[in-house]
Amino acid sequence: MSLGSVVPESQSRSSAALGAALAFALGAVALWATNALVGKTLLALYPVSQVQFLQFCGAALVFALIRLTSTSPSPFVGEGGSARSAETDEGCSSEARRWRSLEHPSSDLASRGHHPGASHGSRPVLRTPRGEKGTSALAYLVGFLGLVGTMVLQYIGFASMPVIEANLVAYTWPLMTAAAVILLGRPRRPLLLGLAAALGFVGVALVISGGGAQSWFEGSFVGYLAAFGSALCMAFYSLMVGRLAVAPERLLLPSALTGVALTFAWCLHDGAVRPSGAHLLLGLYLGAGPMGLGYYFWSRAAKLDHGGRIAVVAYLTPIASTFLLTLSGESLSMTAIAGAVLVIGSCVAVGIEGTETRHDVQNGR
Repeated sequence: MSLGSVVPESQSRSSAALGAALAFALGAVALWATNALVGKTLLALYPVSQVQFLQFCGAALVFALIRLTSTSPSPFVGEGGSARSAETDEGCSSEARRWRSLEHPSSDLASRGHHPGASHGSRPVLRTPRGEKGTSALAYLVGFLGLVGTMVLQYIGFASMPVIEANLVAYTWPLMTAAAVILLGRPRRPLLLGLAAALGFVGVALVISGGGAQSWFEGSFVGYLAAFGSALCMAFYSLMVGRLAVAPERLLLPSALTGVALTFAWCLHDGAVRPSGAHLLLGLYLGAGPMGLGYYFWSRAAKLDHGGRIAVVAYLTPIASTFLLTLSGESLSMTAIAGAVLVIGSCVAVGIEGTETRHDVQNGR
């Protein structure tokens, strides 16, 4: 088979993977957009520990259901790349190739052929010196920090400061992820890409602050630290999940069950209030929707993403949250509209830059 016939096929698969990644990312954003509004409603009536307990219960149910219906035979890859589902294999191998080609572009084509000690068709995955056990431990650490760390710290921020500010600080994680891609990806125009990402963050700030009547920095210092810590955890998760040879449901279910246990102990310490039927459903929705399906969709998108571009899609989450608040009676100013334009422009700019960078890598430039 000639190289000319391979490249179009590879490009077609890349385009299909990108389309699927964007679809999953947008699905996650749609669910995450409801998180702040529903969370604010429940936090006005119940302690943060109880809201978090309900949320982790809902998430654990969703992850368990996905796990039961999954056909993946093994959560981790053994020596030689065996026992892996086709879906996980495709996502992990493409991610590993992407990171390796970004660091050593000349090795990308070589990775498609035979390697010493590797069987035909074997794919590179993230490993540790201790092999499978080390990979397993790393996977559980990524899941715990990404799910439990992100959500617990985010809701401590929600409870300790104005939710609109906590939402802004917590959603600086796409900017952190974009900055990591800029540093590791060696794009052709890093300054332009960095400026585009920064403008996206400025746009988010304008959308959330535009027309707001309250003064800034009304919350406690602990709340701001918690919200910033939540952003760090989610940025770490987004960067790492696509590099692990683990299906999302296998990665997230143990973390959700750990969250259930920890928040239950937290509830016992704080004292729980019996929720009404409607509030119970809202709490479970926070787990099943924004946390459960939201994380699952985002994890799938991260495994399919080839250019680190879906991180910028996450900027749409606080914008969508603001639109939902507007529908509930909040006003939307021209400043907020201008911020939305900046965010959309940054998404387009980063998308174009990512496409050109991948084209250069594929052509050996």
